[in-house]
Amino acid sequence: MSSEFDRRKFLGLLASAAASTALPWSNVMAAESGLALGSAAAFSWAGLVEQARRQSKQPYQPDPQPDRDILEQIDWEAHGKIHFKPDDALFAGGPGQYPVQFFHPGRFFQDSVRMYRLDRALSDKQPHTLAREILFDKRHFDMPADSPAQRLGAQTHFAGFRIQESRLGDQSRLDWQHNDWAAFLGASYFRAIGDEYQYGLSARGIAIDTVEFGKTEEFPVFTRFYFESAGDISNSVVVYALLDGPSITGAYRFVLTREKGVVMDVEANLFLRRDVARFGIAPLTSMYWFSGRDKAKQTDWRPEVHDSDGLALWTGANEHIWRPLNAPDGITVSAFADNNPRGFGLMQRERDFGEYLDAVHYERRPGLWVEPLEGWGEGSVQLVEQPTDEELYDNIGAMWVPREKATAGSSYRLRYRLHWTAQEPFKTSLARCVATRIGRGGEPAKRPPGVHKFVVEFKGGALDQLAAGVTPEVVVSATRGTLSRIRAEAVPDGIPGHWHTFFDLGELGTSKEPVEIRLFLRSGEQTITETWLYQFQPA
Repeated sequence: MSSEFDRRKFLGLLASAAASTALPWSNVMAAESGLALGSAAAFSWAGLVEQARRQSKQPYQPDPQPDRDILEQIDWEAHGKIHFKPDDALFAGGPGQYPVQFFHPGRFFQDSVRMYRLDRALSDKQPHTLAREILFDKRHFDMPADSPAQRLGAQTHFAGFRIQESRLGDQSRLDWQHNDWAAFLGASYFRAIGDEYQYGLSARGIAIDTVEFGKTEEFPVFTRFYFESAGDISNSVVVYALLDGPSITGAYRFVLTREKGVVMDVEANLFLRRDVARFGIAPLTSMYWFSGRDKAKQTDWRPEVHDSDGLALWTGANEHIWRPLNAPDGITVSAFADNNPRGFGLMQRERDFGEYLDAVHYERRPGLWVEPLEGWGEGSVQLVEQPTDEELYDNIGAMWVPREKATAGSSYRLRYRLHWTAQEPFKTSLARCVATRIGRGGEPAKRPPGVHKFVVEFKGGALDQLAAGVTPEVVVSATRGTLSRIRAEAVPDGIPGHWHTFFDLGELGTSKEPVEIRLFLRSGEQTITETWLYQFQPA
């Protein structure tokens, strides 16, 4: 398990940093792990929020950066040879279970990020919190003698961090020095492992004008992180962050909890410097290249390649929706209007090794579910799908976009929970969609041109309870074209609650406009499956 982003390349992102209000407390001191700490400054969550608010009233001004010519020479290969020394990790000897290691900057991670340790102190018998900067020193990294990183000088800071497994746990199984469970690296990107001890998709602090026509996407940066020390019995880590960018500032509080997977409680206070056309809250990014239904695009030897295979929605009206992902020929944005959604997520439902046949184990990639902890009002979950012919780049995005315009001077306070798990965290009695297949329509030996057959597979839930001899009703609709040959039948594998639904879609004409299809099963008046939505792109 490693937080190196396997087979994934990253573009250089906007560089930014923020000034802090420091109160002199002591001179530079050494941490017990060997890290050098700077002078102390008073810290509070309210103070960080106020700092972000004040900063939003000032023009955006990134801090000085290291020599970019040298950073450009630290390419993917060179960066992979630079390793933080575990013995120098923050909290390597406690307090708390989970040491923190740091990433070195390079071509793909050029932003200077300043790190701080938080400790409780007493002054006049009043408890308060002190922040001391963790000072960058290349001696904390093992690297080749001829590495370009050896030539970096002043103004160099860490690029990000990762949280290691418990130093108090079973070291024969999960050695904390070499196994981590959460990582923050690059702009406002972060990710965590799931139930299967694998990294996959990522989250972001915020998304600004993603694929917005006529605008260039902006990548605000977490410029500072503050690590709160914890007791040894706690399975949580508290991290504060300051966000800065041309259009926005923000203060974040993360409570990261190591469970079977990982759960993160996020509180964000955001302040806009200028108008934003597409304001993406709790954004997720993932990769989808192809699956078994994408026969025309299957140029690779493997059966499927994706970190996520669908968008799951739990609407404010209590409808559960599954929307399989596509890698379209052009950029598409689908908006699912809602009022106070209960959650959404990019999930990986196909969990068999045989569906991928790849040693990077796509079948173990976590899903990521967003659970609002307060009402988000009116808006839409927006799904961004972009073309790709490789697995190296994230081409899928999902986010909540408020209906109200995001204008300069606006502020937001958000609370939500992120679940990094194999399945959606909330069970339902509805059967779930487990596969989508597409082929030629019609009968064998009589295949009308332009007719497509869809087979949608459901399993479990209320389908398990169907009485013998009862066939559920297929409820299906499409935005255009003609639907025919609609039926449902039990999959002949002897597994109760396992059903296929079939329908043909034809008479689409010459238009290349996508067709939106909607389908679910019911028995009598009772809906017994989640709703399957699909965007079909005629060839």
